[in-house]
Amino acid sequence: MGTLHYGTSSWSEKAWDGVFYPAGLPASAQLPHYATQFRTVEADVTYYRVPDRRLVSGWAERTPEGFTISAKFPRSIVHGGESATPDPARVLVREHVAADLERFLDAMALLGPKCGPLVMQFPYFNRSVFKSAAEFRERLAAFLDSLPAGFRYGVELRNNTWIDDELLGLLRARNCALVLVDLVYMPHPAELAERFDLVTADFSYARLIGDRKKIDSLTDTLDHVVLDQSERLEAWAGLARELLQRVGDVYVYANNHYAGFAPDTIRDLVARIEAGSAG
Repeated sequence: MGTLHYGTSSWSEKAWDGVFYPAGLPASAQLPHYATQFRTVEADVTYYRVPDRRLVSGWAERTPEGFTISAKFPRSIVHGGESATPDPARVLVREHVAADLERFLDAMALLGPKCGPLVMQFPYFNRSVFKSAAEFRERLAAFLDSLPAGFRYGVELRNNTWIDDELLGLLRARNCALVLVDLVYMPHPAELAERFDLVTADFSYARLIGDRKKIDSLTDTLDHVVLDQSERLEAWAGLARELLQRVGDVYVYANNHYAGFAPDTIRDLVARIEAGSAG
């Protein structure tokens, strides 16, 4: 039986003041308090900028032994820049991303055993970026082969037709996890699991993202659940139990925009997993 690691996507949310965090808690004290509630977190900030060594060292210093911090690869690497449209000349192209990649991995290494998996969150790629799934796979394979050992890596795709046996085989050969993502226009991973073997590494990684526009239409404050996701969470629970039988570690992170309040979402999911396991 594997170990379930669960938490939220980011620990910084103004609406959590007085709800998840004690009222008025300084930002510098939020991560230590978060670590009293969950044993892992996904750092979203690394997607928007390469973290410096001082920032990551601070994360390590303010969290207890046994805590893990997963993180996203910087946007400059997986998106090829900061524009709305991915740059096909730069996405995963070593000569263009090497400097940011080196800085990112150098900083994350400061976490030591607290470093969780590092995720390549790719945007949806249209034909102006990659003409085909095969072209993307070729670029991805070369990039993965260039990465140093010592870290765990995951790949998140938002082109649903690109998830097939060829991609899964590519990832499996490199012990790289397919990130299982619950996103409004992607099939639920439990549905994908009926068609494919989604285990491609010695760990699994899942992200409950949801529908940002829908949640924003229902609430202005991300401090309470506003959408019943029971059916989807029940499907997740069944899939998680299966994964825990096959891999050593399963990482699951919930986003505020999944149901309105990430801490309650992830706690609900864990309760369902445990209830099924007990049964």
